Amino acid sequence: MTVSALGAVPVPADRARAFPQLRFMGSKHRLLPWLREILSDLPFDTALDAFSGSGCVSYLLKTMGKRVTSNDFLRFPATIAKATVENGAVVLEGSDVARLTAPAAGHDRFIERTFRGIFFRPADLRFLDHAWANLRQMHDPYRKALALAALIRSCAKRQPRGVFTVAGDPDRYKDGRRDVRLSIEDHFREQVEVYNACVFDNGRRNLAVNGDVFAADPRGLDLVYLDPPYVPRADDNCYVKRYHFLEGLATYWEGQEIMWETRTRKLAKRHTPFASKRTAKHALERLFEHFRDSTLVVSYGSNAAIDVRELESMLRRHKRSVRTLEIPHRYAFGTHANATRRLIREYVLIAA
Repeated sequence: MTVSALGAVPVPADRARAFPQLRFMGSKHRLLPWLREILSDLPFDTALDAFSGSGCVSYLLKTMGKRVTSNDFLRFPATIAKATVENGAVVLEGSDVARLTAPAAGHDRFIERTFRGIFFRPADLRFLDHAWANLRQMHDPYRKALALAALIRSCAKRQPRGVFTVAGDPDRYKDGRRDVRLSIEDHFREQVEVYNACVFDNGRRNLAVNGDVFAADPRGLDLVYLDPPYVPRADDNCYVKRYHFLEGLATYWEGQEIMWETRTRKLAKRHTPFASKRTAKHALERLFEHFRDSTLVVSYGSNAAIDVRELESMLRRHKRSVRTLEIPHRYAFGTHANATRRLIREYVLIAA
């Protein structure tokens, strides 16, 4: 049990490990016990998780009794954080689930028309259209965020490997996996219970933000956890390409630029300086300068294009003390033969 400040509510130390795991590139879910050990040795009360991704580190910080700001430039991670980090009391009742899963008269058929034959069966697409039509009648922001989080994880679990890069017959995977057999509606009903179980009040005013990391106010942050989308030596780090369906689902594709010429109806890539070897170093320098008054905890992988020693040198230009911890880690992003390249060294750099 831990308490970090007056008014903070103690919770079991292993609660963060029960946070629903999302198959998300670079997720730190398996590393949460190690991260907790590291963070527990640092003096801080307020924290920013600047690139929240799956939300598991933001949630870890919440279980430690910290006042947490969770930020991501994509909408669907920010929605998950709103449901689980910012939200401290609201859950979805059975009556809410009944309303969300009921047929909606006069509903828009956008998902059914746009993604027919691409990822999911027709009944699944129709369910998503109905669910979103019913979501529009739900005005409590936390109930809506919980419902969206459940829909997002349902779609990720139903999609083999959890990414949306390849189109094809939605029934082509017949390997008996339960996640592939279940309908999205069945997944949704289960995921509502999963996310309801995450909700608790740690006695702090936590916040979920969907914004540019450089727009985050650096004042009043004791600690900033940084896990930016590092440029890998091979492939790319484009989250929009891999998760465009989940990003669109978070807003019903409103305000999103769809690339209609693509087979999977991708969303247009959003500029980030962390996506290019040419601009990533300068972006990291800006990041360290922006949060120079806070303790920086930086997650980093040995498969990144920028060497960890160079990262240490960059941090030393902004902070007096830099130390590096490391652990072997395998990113479970696939079971195919090429997945062996996911075995890396995971680093955590602490700069104070």
